[in-house]
Amino acid sequence: MITIGEVDAALHEWAPTCLAESWDNTGLLLGDPLASVANVMTCLTITPPVVVEAIRRDASLIVSHHPLPFRPIRSVTTTDDTGRLLWQLASHRISVLSLHTRYDSAAEGINQQLAELLQLENIQPLEPKSLTTEQRITTEQTRSSSVQLPSDSTPIRIGRGRWGSYPSPRPLLDIALLLKQALRIEHLQHINSGHVDVQTVAIGCGSAGEFIKDARRLDCDLLVLGETSFHTCLEAQAAPIELLLLGHFASERFAQEVLAHRLAQRFPAINVWCSVAEADPIRWI
Repeated sequence: MITIGEVDAALHEWAPTCLAESWDNTGLLLGDPLASVANVMTCLTITPPVVVEAIRRDASLIVSHHPLPFRPIRSVTTTDDTGRLLWQLASHRISVLSLHTRYDSAAEGINQQLAELLQLENIQPLEPKSLTTEQRITTEQTRSSSVQLPSDSTPIRIGRGRWGSYPSPRPLLDIALLLKQALRIEHLQHINSGHVDVQTVAIGCGSAGEFIKDARRLDCDLLVLGETSFHTCLEAQAAPIELLLLGHFASERFAQEVLAHRLAQRFPAINVWCSVAEADPIRWI
């Protein structure tokens, strides 16, 4: 019998709790860590269609990227969206475990996956994570897993964002095509600052416009984000830094499929899948 607590422990190895931002809400958010788990579904966001799928397929646990609940709540009732979803899940004994910024910054997390997808070399965090002694000891205990974690002899690969480079400049259009094909998207947004070829690239999944300061500091030619504000786009154009916006959903959803595969490998006795019900709420017309 595999318990939810055991799944939680495995996820802690891959995405340690110490990587979560101070404002975030991660870990087991709903459920009993001692309960057995037979069916696990991963997803980006817990939405009504995702809950319906989880109930229909008899999920024991949802491992979501975005937390539910995200902010503290005073009550759980069916009179608001968050309460309604939590009530449905609890009524069907479906637990919720969320990773969010832990998975963004992990050694093999979303930003690292995007950097490798882009075939970058010399990949490093934009903002390396400084570990306390206790945190370093905790991460060292997971070195037997497939994840590279920092030690005195291992380069630090955990932290916010990523950046890397190509051996020689690469056409921007080639990079855009690579992203569209790999992430199965038809379009992405482009803020043109005049670069035709790109050598150094910065990356931030989701909504990560704040990384433009790091991209400028590192003299990057291109910043790849999920989404950002209009004013960040203007700043990129003035810097000048090319900016490619994948969409929040596209920049993170693919990694939930990767996570489902890893969980299935780690726990072969459990049925694991990535939600087929969720979709990008943003449409082009």
